[in-house]
Amino acid sequence: MKRTKHKDINGWLIIDKPQGMGSTDVVNLTRRLLDANKNGHAGTLDPFATGVLPIAFGEATKLIPFVMDGTKEYEFTLKFGADTTTDDIEGEIVHQDGKIPATDEILSILPSFVGEIEQTPPLYSAIKINGERAYKLARQGQDFEVPTRCVTINSLEFLGQKSQDCFRFKVNCSKGTYVRSLGKDIALKLNTFGHLTELRRTKCSNFLISSTILLENLKNMLYEDRQQDFLLPIETALRDIAALAVSPKDAVKLKLGQSLSPKSYDVSQYIYRIMAAYDGGCLTALVRIEENKISPIRVFNL
Repeated sequence: MKRTKHKDINGWLIIDKPQGMGSTDVVNLTRRLLDANKNGHAGTLDPFATGVLPIAFGEATKLIPFVMDGTKEYEFTLKFGADTTTDDIEGEIVHQDGKIPATDEILSILPSFVGEIEQTPPLYSAIKINGERAYKLARQGQDFEVPTRCVTINSLEFLGQKSQDCFRFKVNCSKGTYVRSLGKDIALKLNTFGHLTELRRTKCSNFLISSTILLENLKNMLYEDRQQDFLLPIETALRDIAALAVSPKDAVKLKLGQSLSPKSYDVSQYIYRIMAAYDGGCLTALVRIEENKISPIRVFNL
């Protein structure tokens, strides 16, 4: 059976993911809409969550690990007085005491969650337990424990009270942080229960909520043949990485997987760091700078 030929599309599409849709569903939908050969997402969002979901197309997929390693920022609403099986509104209530902490109590405990902390991911999460996803085991009613992990909370801000029992927060955190667990732990620290009613990612590495596009707007732009209005260049994910201009001859070597001598380039201040190599303004490779060589770690065919 002959394989249908699709388009070679390279770049980033930053979707404002709607609630109720899985990240993989967004990947599949956008691949069909753009008739693209290859794409993937950089950081899963639960169906319950909304906000920044970077979708990489073509050669940009090689940068997914770098985007996933970047910091994330979320705004979330925490409802006090009850917890659920999923730590959000999609689960069933497990415990409830109706206790609503005062604002000054909330403010007093927030600093204890800033820095490197230990947290236990939710039972309903994509963590693998003996090769199986935790959420699958939870749905089957199996008894298991999710191991704790260390994550970093760079900042945790109180945004105000939304209703009698719901309060809003903003967190900037490392990869691997579960905001549902953070909300649950905040409530426990205040001697009550809690679960999230809203979760919105506003930043994922270099991508901000201001760069996103709604799926409905994407469909309209595609109908009007305005691809240039929403597809971001591959290099958008590399804004924090220093650039290295290489000669055309050395660019060929990098693309062949060969290392370069650092003697021809002023890279002494970037030893043991990663740089983006460009040939005449065209992204060639991500390279690691070492004392005696410049080694390609990702090569781009653009």
